[in-house]
Amino acid sequence: MTDILTLVFRTFSSQTGQKQDLSVGPPPPSLRCTTLVVGEHRLSRSVLLLAAVTAASELGIRVSFFAQTRIQSLPVCLQRCSATLNPEGLKKIAFSYPRTLEELLQQVASLHESPSPPSLIIVDGLDGFLRDPVAGSHAGFHSGEESCAAHLSALLCDTAAFLTEVLEQRGSSSAPCRIIASFLLNVDSGQESRDSSATDPILVVLDRYFQARCTLDQDRSYEAAAAAAQEVWRIYLSGTKSPEDCEDGPALAQEWKLFTFPDGLMEFKLV
Repeated sequence: MTDILTLVFRTFSSQTGQKQDLSVGPPPPSLRCTTLVVGEHRLSRSVLLLAAVTAASELGIRVSFFAQTRIQSLPVCLQRCSATLNPEGLKKIAFSYPRTLEELLQQVASLHESPSPPSLIIVDGLDGFLRDPVAGSHAGFHSGEESCAAHLSALLCDTAAFLTEVLEQRGSSSAPCRIIASFLLNVDSGQESRDSSATDPILVVLDRYFQARCTLDQDRSYEAAAAAAQEVWRIYLSGTKSPEDCEDGPALAQEWKLFTFPDGLMEFKLV
């Protein structure tokens, strides 16, 4: 999944908001096919939408996008380059809006019945599905949600593994099936996502299943003002070695910066 995120960051790295010409082509599929995006929901949803559109338009793969709340509009950077997007590719994105965890579990489990299985499964806001709706906004997570997080994560991984086998049996170049999901930490304001992960029991569970992490931390230095940007975010791609990695290969470690501007444009820069 990190291969698609890296493609997104490279694609939308132009200061004009127009997509760059990817003459070198997309990166090869990553061995880490499950990635968790951790950070502020507004920004993480934009990253997920960029991933969905890029995967469908640029790579031509089918995408299943799950969210609790309906997508009202695409990020401005996508709207600006809509003329260059492949309309047939965009038809490959299927949006679903399960309201509860039970509905999400049912819809994910039914993906194996699809005549045209997706190569990318996206879940926007795992925390929204796992948070106790009865306990109230200040209660955090109830005791049973760690097991719910494990159940949902296991189902996502099992579904992706099954769909990968189906795609490979069909000789499809869209294999493997990847997963990307977002999660908002239940932590005090101002605490960095990287520092707080060890104190969030739900995230500890999710990290057992997701091979890579994309962490979004706001940069509160003066760099935003210097770049005439509204906000600057640090994006960390990290992950431990997977069993398929070469013995001497490095663990995943990559850092980007995301500049968001008052007109809604977004620009990524590799650090």
